[in-house]
Amino acid sequence: MSFIEIRDLHAEIDGKEIIKGINLKLEQGKVNALMGPNGSGKSTLSNVLMGSPEYLVTQGTILFDGQDITALEPDARARLGIFLSFQYPSEIPGVTISNFMRTAMNAVRVDEKKLSLVDFRKQLTDTMKLLHMDPDMMSRYLNEGFSGGEKKRAEILQLLMLNPKFAILDETDSGLDVDALRVVAEGVNHFLNKDKCVLIITHYKRILEYIKPDHVFIMTDGKIAMEGEGDLVDKLEDQGYGWITEA
Repeated sequence: MSFIEIRDLHAEIDGKEIIKGINLKLEQGKVNALMGPNGSGKSTLSNVLMGSPEYLVTQGTILFDGQDITALEPDARARLGIFLSFQYPSEIPGVTISNFMRTAMNAVRVDEKKLSLVDFRKQLTDTMKLLHMDPDMMSRYLNEGFSGGEKKRAEILQLLMLNPKFAILDETDSGLDVDALRVVAEGVNHFLNKDKCVLIITHYKRILEYIKPDHVFIMTDGKIAMEGEGDLVDKLEDQGYGWITEA
C-alpha cells in the first residue's frame, strides 16, 4: 500500500481551479521529486497536502498511511506526522527560534510526555551544529532579518527537530549558494530512513545531485504529465519542459 495516495484531486483558490485531477502514489522510504514549469501548480499541491485553508478541495481524496485526511485541519495533519517546508518562510517577530521549536515539538507530542527543557536544549544544540548554525541564532526571532540561506536552514532545523513521517520540501533550494545547498541537503539526507517519505518540489537539478530521488514526477497545467526514475531529471536538464507537452 502506498504511504501517500492522491486520487483524482481537484483544488481551487478564489474560484480558479489550479489542481485539475491529480493521481499520485508515494511510497514509504522513498525520495520523490516533483518538477515542472512556473505556474504548473506545484506549490498549490504542497499547500493542499498540508491542508491550507486558502485552498478549496472540490473533488478527490488524499490518503495518508491509509487514513483519509482530505478534510483534516493543518494542525491535525502535523500531529499525524506531515511537515511542509515553505518556499517563502514567514518572519515571526517576538518569537525566538528556541521558543518556537519547543512549542511546536510539544504541540505534536499528543500522546507523549512533554520534552524537558534540558533534553530540548541538547537536541536543539546538536541539530543546529549539524546544520552549521551559530548557537546564537536560537535566541533570534524566527526568520526576522535572516538571509535566504539562514531561512532555509531554519526550515530544515524544524524538519529534523519535529521528525515527521512525511516531509514536503517546497523549493528548499531556492536562493541558496553552493555551500548552503550542501548543508541543507546534508540535513535532509540525515532525516531520511526507511520509515520516512519525502517530496522535494524544485525547478532545478542541483539539489537532486545531493539528494537522489527514487521517483520523479513532472507537473504541467495542474496535472501529472509524466513520471519516471532519477534519470528523468537529466533529460529535463538537457531539453527543458517543452518536449513533455509534445510527447
